[in-house]
Parts: sequence; C-alpha cells; structure tokens
Amino acid sequence: MKIVAVLLAGGVGSRFGADRPKQFLEIAGRTILEYAVDAFDRNAHISEIAIVSHKAHVADVEALVASNAWTKPMRVLTGGKERYDSSLAAIRAYEDVPEVALLIHDSVRPLVSQRIINDVCLSLQEADAVNLAVPAVDTMIEVECGRMVAAPERSRLMRVQTPQGFKLSVIAEAYRRALSDPLFAATDDCGVVFRYMPEVAIKIVAGEERNAKLTHPDDLPLFERALQQ
Repeated sequence: MKIVAVLLAGGVGSRFGADRPKQFLEIAGRTILEYAVDAFDRNAHISEIAIVSHKAHVADVEALVASNAWTKPMRVLTGGKERYDSSLAAIRAYEDVPEVALLIHDSVRPLVSQRIINDVCLSLQEADAVNLAVPAVDTMIEVECGRMVAAPERSRLMRVQTPQGFKLSVIAEAYRRALSDPLFAATDDCGVVFRYMPEVAIKIVAGEERNAKLTHPDDLPLFERALQQ
C-alpha cells in the first residue's frame, strides 16, 4: 500500500496576527513547514509527500521544495477557502491511484515524532481510518448560550491531533456524502468519517503532548526551544 503524507498548509494566518502565515514563520533559519516536511521525509513508511497551499502561496511552497534536498517525491497542490477544501484537493489528486492511503497532517504541528508516524501507518494495515489523540487533562464542560449545561466524564474524553490516516476510498466516500449535506461543516477529517460513514470503525492511536499545534504568538518560544534542540 502506498502511503502519501498530506501536509495542509493552506492557512493564511488571519488569527495569528503575523504578517505571514504561521507555516512560513522561521525558527533557526527554517520555516515551520520545512520542519514538518522533514519528519515525513525521514519516515520509511511514507512513499510521497503532498503539500496543499493557498493559491497565494503556492510559489512560496514550490521555492521551499526546490531549496531542500528532500528525498521523497513531492507534489504541491492548491487548496481552497476552508480547511476541508485542502483535504479534498489531496483526495482528488490521488483518487485514481490504486491501493493508496493518506496521512493528513496540519503543517503547523512541526514536532510530530517518528513514533507517531510509524504507529498511524502501521494501524492502516488493519483499519480504514485512524485518529490520533491524547487524554484530556482538564475538566471539560458543555456550554450553551453562555451557561454550563453538561460536564462529560473526563476519562472518556480525548483531544484530537494529526496526522490522521485513511484508506483513500473511505475518506473519498465520506466527503462525497458530506458534500451532499447542506449543513456540512468540518474541523477535522476523522470527524467527517465519523459523521457520514458511521459503519467505519476509527482506530485510536496515542498522540503526544509535544505534538502541539502552533496557534498563538505566545506559543512561539516553546516551539523555538523544541526545534532548536
């Protein structure tokens, strides 16, 4: 089975407040995106890497690819307005490739470990969809109209990370069903499979606290220390 790592790099950074999207911020002379690509380029399970970029930054991504000595075959794809548009771009790019699986990863999680990538890839040998998650450490509550309405049992709750892995036929069918729903909205790809293909069992792989997502400017010092190590 061919496994393609799909790095979602289509964000424009509007919430981060920087003059460039988060994935292009530099730490020790390299961008966040380059550190993320490095992790998948080093992994023996990965056959190919696809980077999905906003159309305004495709040239920037192509320049990064040209300037690095990555060994895996590389593709640069153009995403759309929403996050799921980037996932769809990758699905459509590989829909005619037989026996292929996608590992979909947020490019602003540059600290993903080889153990995580290995575990998600190996899990795809027995599962059609794989989610990565870490236990919730804080008490979680459900809120409605500014009021607390429920307090779910914390031991049953986990926080989702990426990469998430899918047999291409499964994630493609999940999105086909989702796009026919006028109320469709998505924040992650496993959520699309869970909602629109309930017959598919989603295997859970343990994530790591280190595999954090760069979200706020205050996060930068933590990432700088970790990446410089």
